[in-house]
Amino acid sequence: MKYVIAFLWFSCFCSGQNSNLKELSYNEYLGFVKKYHPLVKSANLNISAAQANLMMARGGFDPKIEIDYDKKQFKDKEYYSLLNSSFKIPTWYGIEVKASFDNNEGIYLNPENMVPNRGLTSLGITIPLGQGLFINQRMSDLRKAKIQLKLSQAERKINAISVLYDASLAYFNWKRNYSEVKLYESYLKNAELRYNGIRSLIQNGDKPSIDSVEAKIIVRNRLLSLEDSKLKLAKSKLELANFLWLENDVPMELQDDINPEENLENTIQQTLKTNELLVDQPSIENHPKINALQNKIEILDVERQLKANSLLPKIDIGYHYLSEPNYWNNTNFNNYKLGLNFYFPLFLRKERGSLQLTKFKIQDSQFAVNLEKVQLKNKINAQQTELKSLEKQRKLIAELVNDNTVMLASEERLFSFGESSIFLINTRENNLVSAQLSKIGLENRYLTSNADLFKIMANPD
Repeated sequence: MKYVIAFLWFSCFCSGQNSNLKELSYNEYLGFVKKYHPLVKSANLNISAAQANLMMARGGFDPKIEIDYDKKQFKDKEYYSLLNSSFKIPTWYGIEVKASFDNNEGIYLNPENMVPNRGLTSLGITIPLGQGLFINQRMSDLRKAKIQLKLSQAERKINAISVLYDASLAYFNWKRNYSEVKLYESYLKNAELRYNGIRSLIQNGDKPSIDSVEAKIIVRNRLLSLEDSKLKLAKSKLELANFLWLENDVPMELQDDINPEENLENTIQQTLKTNELLVDQPSIENHPKINALQNKIEILDVERQLKANSLLPKIDIGYHYLSEPNYWNNTNFNNYKLGLNFYFPLFLRKERGSLQLTKFKIQDSQFAVNLEKVQLKNKINAQQTELKSLEKQRKLIAELVNDNTVMLASEERLFSFGESSIFLINTRENNLVSAQLSKIGLENRYLTSNADLFKIMANPD
């Protein structure tokens, strides 16, 4: 009978987990997060907003039609009737082309508004010779909008990678708690089987009754550990559910019969593409954080050019050819309207101060780029070193678990021959449980370390 009990203990210990449960793989889980999570969608909206902003900036170069009509009638007298219409075409270098038609009449018409009976047409151009020729507010807005679109694409990656990283940690925590529950369930069965076997031995007079108390303590400890691990598992499932969504922003519930990917540590590097990053030093020139900082510098540089342009005098000159309708065949360039505007502050203190502040901002941003490059390189090196160390630790902990398994099996065999005690078996089993818990914890660290490297590289696509 002693041999039968020992065989049952060992068989229970070596028994596998239920393979009929459904599995939610890590790769499939990340696919749901990338496609449906609200924060990832929100990150994509930033690109749409930048595209809308670019459309607004391009609107500064849209042709414009303007019509201004003003009429006064009092006591059957038409004091005046003023019609001013124009068609304007803004161009890139601040030059504006304008065609207009004026038709004014009335007994009290201002002399400067008097035109021929059929009206007056004009075609002209306005050219800035100082401020606004090579860069102006319209050009600045359009350039910054184009850069902002690239900046939004970089920030979208940074925001998305943050969500995917948090989602990964939730998955790893769920997997760890799931493994601990299965571990404690297995050892609870061992403890109950051992307790029942001890009671049978006590009834046959082969063991003292105190051994049943020792065995019962083990059962209760296993029950306590199992209940605590189930609580952690339930909480981790709820945390994981925060990242599971379906179409139309419908949250997804995680069913009780769903379990995590069993051999995730063998596939995670392929899923996150971190295996390619462990070979050599990856390039960070196209890193989203570097791109975002450089795009911000480009935006500041556009502002610097605009503020530097404000140091020039403002000189606008305009020429408009005037003609009656249908008289274009007989052009007379002596009929024209000429305008000149000049503006220039004497000290330029406001303009020079604003330009200097922008230059300081560019220098500060450049310092941030240099610092970020160094930090990224060091973070990548540190993460590569950690992953290599964890690979060695995983091999060592696997050997430690195997050694403790052999020791427990040996102690059980001695117990079956009456050469050991339940206390020694419990000690050996506790050592094995501690080793397996350490293995589960180390696997969690390994998964998290891969996710850390994935987050550092910030490439969610």
